[in-house]
Amino acid sequence: MRRPPRETEESNRLIGRRALVVGAAQLGMIGVLGWRMRAMQVDEGEIYRNLAEENRINMRLIPPGRGLIFDRNGVPLAVNEQNYRIVITREEAGDVDDTLERLSRLIRLPEGAIERVKEEMYRRSAFVPVTVAERVPWEEVAKVTVNTPALPGITAEVGLSRHYPRGSDTAHVVGYVGPVSDYDLSKMTDPDPLLQIPRFQIGKTGVEAKYEEALRGSAGTKRIEVNAAGRVMREIDREEGKSGADIQLTIDSALQAYAEARLEGESASAVVIDLETGDLRAVASAPTFDPNLFVRGISSSDWRALNENKYRPLSAKTVQGAYPPGSTFKMVVAMAALESGLVGPEDTEYCPGYTEVGGTRFHCWRRGGHGNVNMHRSLQESCDVYYYEVSQKIGIDRIAEMARRLGIGVEHDVPMSAVSAGVAPDRAWKRDRYDEAWRIGDTVNASIGQGYVLATPLQLAVMTARLATGRDVRPRLVHSIGGEIQPSGAGEPMGLNENFLRRVRAAMFDVSNAARGTGFGARITAEGMQMSGKSGTSQVRRITAEERARGVTSNADLPWERRDHALWVNFAPAENPRYAVAVVVEHGGGGSSVAAPIARDVTLQALYGGPPPLEAYPSNLRDQIAEQQKRIENRVARHAGGSDRA
Repeated sequence: MRRPPRETEESNRLIGRRALVVGAAQLGMIGVLGWRMRAMQVDEGEIYRNLAEENRINMRLIPPGRGLIFDRNGVPLAVNEQNYRIVITREEAGDVDDTLERLSRLIRLPEGAIERVKEEMYRRSAFVPVTVAERVPWEEVAKVTVNTPALPGITAEVGLSRHYPRGSDTAHVVGYVGPVSDYDLSKMTDPDPLLQIPRFQIGKTGVEAKYEEALRGSAGTKRIEVNAAGRVMREIDREEGKSGADIQLTIDSALQAYAEARLEGESASAVVIDLETGDLRAVASAPTFDPNLFVRGISSSDWRALNENKYRPLSAKTVQGAYPPGSTFKMVVAMAALESGLVGPEDTEYCPGYTEVGGTRFHCWRRGGHGNVNMHRSLQESCDVYYYEVSQKIGIDRIAEMARRLGIGVEHDVPMSAVSAGVAPDRAWKRDRYDEAWRIGDTVNASIGQGYVLATPLQLAVMTARLATGRDVRPRLVHSIGGEIQPSGAGEPMGLNENFLRRVRAAMFDVSNAARGTGFGARITAEGMQMSGKSGTSQVRRITAEERARGVTSNADLPWERRDHALWVNFAPAENPRYAVAVVVEHGGGGSSVAAPIARDVTLQALYGGPPPLEAYPSNLRDQIAEQQKRIENRVARHAGGSDRA
C-alpha cells in the first residue's frame, strides 16, 4: 500500500533529524577521545613514560661499609673482613631439598642451617637469594664453584662481615652486631630501608648498639634491569654509599687485656679512670665471652653455656652490677659530715664494738671495738660505730646529697648497655619506692654502705676520682667519632672544702700505707707510686644474734652465693694522682685480702704502662708476683694470638 506523499515527506524529515543527532553525538565522543589522547600523549606523557620505565628498571640498595672501632692507640677492636658466603635462590634451585642435601654432603654447614634456610626462603620472594653459610673457607668455596652444574640455584658470593680481633677482652665495651630482628624493627618509628635487607646486621650491645646510626653509614644505590617476573637481568649503573664513621675509644687495649687476665677465675670487675681527662682506660668484667660467636650465629650449646653460668659472663658488671658498697661508702659519709659543719675532723666517737639503736644492736666488724675514734682513724681502721653515730647526727638526706655529688645514684653517660643508676637513698626515695617512712635504722645501715645503698664499679671509680681531684670528673669512653674529638670529662671544681678533702685523702693514704691500715698488705712500695685506697666488704646475708654468739661463719665455709662481696677503691700516685681504680669481686670475701691486691696490680700496670718492676711490691710478695706476671703474660700472649681468628 502506497503511503501519501505528505506522510513520506514527514518521515524523511524525522529520519534526517535523528541522523543529525546521532552524528553529532558520535563527533562529540570522537572529540573527547581525541582530547584525552592528546592530554595523555602530550601533557601527561612524561608521567606514563616514567611508570613504564619503573616496570623495567628497579633501584636496589647497596649496604655501606660499617665504621671501624679502635682503642686509644689505634689498635683495631672491631673491623670488617672479607667474608665468603654460600647463597641459594629458590626459583633457580628446582628441588630445594635435594639441592641442599647435595650441598651438605659437599661442605660442612652450620647446625640447623638447612631448616633455617627453608624457613627464610618461603618467607621471601622466589628470586631473592638466601644465605646458607657465611665465613666459608676458600677451599669449600672452590668446591661449590667446581660443582655448580650439580647445584642449581647455589652460588658463592663475597661480602664484608664484622670481626672483633681482641675477642673477649673488649666484648662488654664494644658489644657485637647481629641480624635485624622483628623486635629491633618494632622499636623504631621510621626504620632505615637498609634494615629490610635480608640478614643485615646492626649493633646489639655496647658501643656497637649505642652508636649504631653513626657506624652504619648511608646506603648506596644501583639501577638494575628486571624482567616481568622480577628477575635481575643486568646492572645499569650504581652510586656507592657512604661508609659509617670510625670511632676511637679511650680504652687502652693492653691494660684492658691485663685487667681481664688478672680477674680470670673470679666473677668480678675493674674500672680505671684517667683523672686528667675522665677517660676510661679499662672497663673489665669477668668472666667474659667471645663476641664473634654472635656475629656468626651462636649455637644453642654455646648460648646455654653462657646463659646458665652462675658467674653471668654476658653481664657487663662494671655498669650493670649494682652492689652494696660497704665501707668504700664511708668517704661519702665523712665528707657529708664535715661539710655539714655538725662534725669536726678531730671530733671522736667511742666504739665499744656495737651501737644500740631502737632496741637493735648494730655491730662493728671488730668485735672488741676501736675505743675513741676520730674521722682519720675511722677510715684508716674502718670503724663502723663511728659512722653509725655520725650518720644519726647529720641525717640521711645530707648523706644522699653528697653521694650524688660524688657520682653514686647517678646514671653516668657511657655508651654501654643497661647502665645502672645505683641507689643513693633518702627519705623521699623510700616514700616513693615503698610508700614507707624512713627509719633511723635505715640511716645506720646506709652509713656503712649497706641497706638500700647500691653502687656500680663505675660509680665507685667516679667517686674516687672526684675525691682525688676535687673536680666533677665525668667518665668518657669515646675519644672521637669520625675524627671529631668528643668533650673532655675533666670536669670543673665541685666546690667542696679543700681542707676536708685533704683530710679524707690523708686517711685513705694511711689505709694503704700505715701498719694499722686495712689495706697495708696490698700496698705499693715504689717511691712516688704509693696509692691511697679504701677497702669494703659488703654482706649479702643477715647474720643472726645466735650466729654471732657462737662465732660468725667464715666466708670460706659458706656457699659461694652467700659469701660477702669484696671491694676496693684507690687513686695513685697519692701525691700527684693520675688514675682512680675500683674493683669488685662478687662473693669474694674480704675487700682488703681479695679486691685490694687486684686493684694494686691493675694500678701499677697503668702507672708503668706495662709490667712494673718487682721493687714496686712488698719484698715478701715478689716471688709470688713474678710467677703471677709470667702466667698473665703467657695468657695475654695466647689470647692475643688466638683472637685474630677466634
